[in-house]
Amino acid sequence: MRMKFQEQLDELTDQLASMCHLAEQAIEAATDALTQADLPTAEKVFDLNEQIEALRGPCEEQAIALLALQAPVARDLRQVITGVHLVSDLSRMGGLAQHVAESVRRRHPNHVASGQAEQLLERMGRLAAELAGLAEQVLRTRDPELAAELDHRDDELDSLHRQLFDLIQDPAWTGSITAAVDETLLGRFYERFGDHTVVVGRRVIFLVTGKQLAQ
Repeated sequence: MRMKFQEQLDELTDQLASMCHLAEQAIEAATDALTQADLPTAEKVFDLNEQIEALRGPCEEQAIALLALQAPVARDLRQVITGVHLVSDLSRMGGLAQHVAESVRRRHPNHVASGQAEQLLERMGRLAAELAGLAEQVLRTRDPELAAELDHRDDELDSLHRQLFDLIQDPAWTGSITAAVDETLLGRFYERFGDHTVVVGRRVIFLVTGKQLAQ
């Protein structure tokens, strides 16, 4: 019985890591689409998000089945509950990547952003993809030290987000109101994506140590 339970937990972990990998691909593709005003690449993000959502249902069902049929306690219970929360976090990451792609589709064939703002957004997007890749490693290894690294790397993303906000607010900035709205939203999407990778890391730390880190 114990062996079967562990096999089911391992399967759930693998599915969660797969969702994270797809989210990494989605934010990478969304950033490519953003910087190139590339509609086919933007459409690819929608396909990737559908794949993420296709995994969400089975993950939730498996976690609920483990709770109902195995009645886990202590660390086993933490693993299942953590899995339930992670499904939601990873789904939101896919949704945020899709929001970037929607912006590209809405403004196509024009670029959503330009100049320094586009450069900052690209850097945010590349870093967000790196964070998702690190989060996948954390899910597969359950390494609390690697999980803590997500917090530090996200500080870089927050710094880029502040730079973007300062640029848009600068009196010398000559962009339109529409551009300001678009670029502000895009910065927020990337910033929130990074926040969710940090949450993934914190959930893994809780799973391994039983300690809940302060937000």
